[in-house]
Amino acid sequence: MSALVLTHARAQLIETARTPIAVIGSAFWPAASMLAFVVPFVGSDPVYATYATASMVTFAVMSTNLFQYGVGVAEDRVQPWEPYVRTLPTGALPRFAGRLLSGFALMVFSLLPVVLIAWLCTAATVTPLSFLVALIATFVISVPFIFMGLAIGYSVPPKAAVVVAQVLFFPLAFGGGLMTAPGSAPGFVEDLAPYLPTGASVRLMWAAVGDYPLQIGSILSLLAWIVVLGGVALWAYRRDEGRRFS
Repeated sequence: MSALVLTHARAQLIETARTPIAVIGSAFWPAASMLAFVVPFVGSDPVYATYATASMVTFAVMSTNLFQYGVGVAEDRVQPWEPYVRTLPTGALPRFAGRLLSGFALMVFSLLPVVLIAWLCTAATVTPLSFLVALIATFVISVPFIFMGLAIGYSVPPKAAVVVAQVLFFPLAFGGGLMTAPGSAPGFVEDLAPYLPTGASVRLMWAAVGDYPLQIGSILSLLAWIVVLGGVALWAYRRDEGRRFS
């Protein structure tokens, strides 16, 4: 089973690499935001540069998973290969697990420019322990956005998936406070952000890399989003399977 999962993951990565702009695009916006907004404005301040880097990491995690799974799954659903895989004796699990592995690989690729820019061009700094905690937190906060992308991908056709992902992307980024320093967003954003998946995620990242207090409300909100979005993704998958195979 593990060999089959790795084979599917490799196939997914090769398929994605055939469209280089899809790979480059996932890393471009977070890196461009770092260069345009973080480096010139807070790059020389160790505290704010560290928090801003954590925000851009959250930004990259959201964008990569939202589009990778939302648009990617929707496009796969209209290809003959996807329903065929579901009819094989091993089921759809190897294909699904392979997609998750390839998605994690693309997410790491999109994060590398952000980390390199923070290291080379800003005064951001973290201890080895904080870096390890932030790494774990990065994978934790990816879960709700993976589920969100899967829910989109299994619910709507490819053209609609692109629109839905784009419509969700910017409001979630702004409403979650990813564009501002901790405590500096407009009042209504500060009130709303902890209850959005982006706001809850970035607060976990801020707590991982700095002295930002870990907010229980944000943690509970993040867990609630994981459960809710996971349920929606499962419902969308079963609904799609029922339509195709019943």
